[in-house]
Amino acid sequence: MVPHEAGKHCGFPHLWGTYRYITATTPTRQNAPHPGVSHGLRVETGVVSRSDRTTQRHPFEPRAWILRLGFRRSLLRPTDSARSDRVTHIELFFDLIFVFALTQLSRYLYANQSWVGALESIILVLALWWLWVYTTWVTNWLDPAKLPVRGVVIGLSLVGLVISTSIYDSFGDQGLVFAIAYVVLQLGRTVFMVLALARHDPALHATFLRILLWLSVASVFWIVGGLMPLAVRLPAWLIALAIEYGSASLGFRIPGLKAPGVDDWDISGPHIAERSALFVIIAVGESFLVTGFAFVDQEASALGITGLFLAFVNGVAMWWLYFDHGERAGSNAIAASREPGRIARLAYTYVHAIIIAGIVLTSVADKSVLEHPEDAMTLPVAVIIVGGPLFYLVGLLLFRWIVTRTVLVSHLVGVGLLALAGAAAAVMTPIGLGAMTSVILVTVAAGETIARVRAGTTDDDAG
Repeated sequence: MVPHEAGKHCGFPHLWGTYRYITATTPTRQNAPHPGVSHGLRVETGVVSRSDRTTQRHPFEPRAWILRLGFRRSLLRPTDSARSDRVTHIELFFDLIFVFALTQLSRYLYANQSWVGALESIILVLALWWLWVYTTWVTNWLDPAKLPVRGVVIGLSLVGLVISTSIYDSFGDQGLVFAIAYVVLQLGRTVFMVLALARHDPALHATFLRILLWLSVASVFWIVGGLMPLAVRLPAWLIALAIEYGSASLGFRIPGLKAPGVDDWDISGPHIAERSALFVIIAVGESFLVTGFAFVDQEASALGITGLFLAFVNGVAMWWLYFDHGERAGSNAIAASREPGRIARLAYTYVHAIIIAGIVLTSVADKSVLEHPEDAMTLPVAVIIVGGPLFYLVGLLLFRWIVTRTVLVSHLVGVGLLALAGAAAAVMTPIGLGAMTSVILVTVAAGETIARVRAGTTDDDAG
């Protein structure tokens, strides 16, 4: 056997020198075995694919102390069983915490309809999304059916509950509580991932060491911001988010070291797609909670019933737009791509943050329409009513472009109509503008479905 540069096999640079190993090959999730090809023992170099990683040997020189810290038992998802791509019940349990978190976030945005409040809400939306999506990536690799992983997810849920209870006053007296809980969840989950991978996947382990370093730097700004008054907290938390999102967009590069090859991550496309789709449903459900509580807190009236109906129409239209035409496209694109990590990182890690922000903003708009249907229009209310559907459609536009390289005309028409509605907002009441945006969403959804049916796409193949 000839030494070879480690990491070359899967596109990951390796930090720890060269090594050799013998492995039994099995098909990866994206690449089924070719008919007639024998899959016996073979000699290879570098880092193995996801299906091979439990049998690989590791370089021992500089990493021996790290290996001793890692879990002896592999906690990785199996690649040859039904659990390979399945979303587990413990993951759904973790998602329940975010129902409350999104409700508190909508409450905060409704109570702080100003430019500063909008910026604070953006920070909170991005922070919550980052917590959720990082955990989703982790459970994409680790097997939640194994007790250590299940225990960690439950622990993360507890910390997430603390975060959820402190969101509403995160830019007030609860700032330090929010910051500490956020840091504990981010660093704790990443440390566990480092230990879980140390003996079983050196390439991914090297990547998570980089992630841990970047998150540690960002954590300083989270804690400092939590300790400081608002004048300092806002920019400090903006810097923290810029570090976290920026490091991911750069592939978690560290000066002087090669990029870790994030685009070549061997991931489960069906799992990522299903987890993200379920979170979209959670966000839509949260919008019904916000509107429902607002409705029962006021006396029944024709305008109130109209506002509740418009909120329901918005929820149905957003569900239809996501699940009728595009939900399957992401999973199919990841399965067919030679760079599954790039598709997942762009389409689900970043673009879905815009989609979720649009749903949250729409829930706040529904509440505003319900409680102040005929008040004089103000700029913040107009921005919220138009901005929610606009964010949502722009997010779907970007998602569709990334996964299929296509642009749907109905999306462009919807964005244009929403822009016109925003221009006419000054002469309209909140309920009038809300009705107009609802009609636009329904029109876009209907247009997509008509185009799909005319193209001969079956219901099973939608997307």
